[in-house]
Amino acid sequence: MTRLLIIEDNPELVANLYNFFEPLGYVLDDARDGIAGLHMSTQNNYDAILLDIMLPRLDGVTLCKQLRNKFQNPVPILMLTARDMIEDRVQGLTCGADDYLIKPFSLIELDARIKALVRRAQGKQVRGTIFWEDLQVDTLTPQAWRQNQRISLTPITHQLLLMLMRAAPNVVKKQEMEYLIWGDHPPESSALRTHIHDLRQQIDKNFPSALIDTIHGVGWRLFKA
Repeated sequence: MTRLLIIEDNPELVANLYNFFEPLGYVLDDARDGIAGLHMSTQNNYDAILLDIMLPRLDGVTLCKQLRNKFQNPVPILMLTARDMIEDRVQGLTCGADDYLIKPFSLIELDARIKALVRRAQGKQVRGTIFWEDLQVDTLTPQAWRQNQRISLTPITHQLLLMLMRAAPNVVKKQEMEYLIWGDHPPESSALRTHIHDLRQQIDKNFPSALIDTIHGVGWRLFKA
């Protein structure tokens, strides 16, 4: 039984979510603004949260940041956005969300993504730490551990690795990474590849299996070793 909190101000969409998920055995709560959503998410235990970005009283990005940074709440968060802009997707992932969907979306796909997030979160995340396979990364400081070996990261490779881990196993596009590091003014095209090379040297070189996978012409992802 999965307990799901829906933080969404569109009553028609909320009704559709109830009609779809309750027959599947989900237990649902909902909040229609960001303040109410923050209160409910800190007072109750949920397996996952559906979070709209554009909310009254407190927007979804700020709510997500408060959950992660102030309350240290590791609950899986899937963001819902009406805008298919790179900066929106980057903003959602870097504020601490685990996944995102662009409206309108398939309810079947949403169900599959929620189940994947819940499976991944069970026993995988503790305060201030994210896990993927045998890799453990501190969310607050630029350090990681793999097979019990401590790895020192640079500030940039730390940000890139967190982005990859929060999106895993999905692909993070090259443009999304560039926006994360440099905003609207990325440098020459080889700069990002240099940082990805550095990240590979840090987390893959001295281990029997690589975790970073290149999707040529698109971006990078973490995959199971």
